[in-house]
Amino acid sequence: MQVAKWGNSLAVRLPAELVRELGLKEGDQIDLVKDDGQVRVRRLPRADEVLKGLRRFRRKLPAAERLSRDEAHER
Repeated sequence: MQVAKWGNSLAVRLPAELVRELGLKEGDQIDLVKDDGQVRVRRLPRADEVLKGLRRFRRKLPAAERLSRDEAHER
């Protein structure tokens, strides 16, 4: 891969095979991590994936576990 200038930054084009392996789509966010002198690429979760994970918590708390605003503000 070749490093190229892009404005004031440097850019690298990812090979199509790597893009497919990572499941990348236009607009995805990735993280580059230096690991023992090498660079690892990891795709950050998409908004829909984060929401899907949060939906696991969509349920009512049992009465014994309900939070009280008054108790939370007691000093």
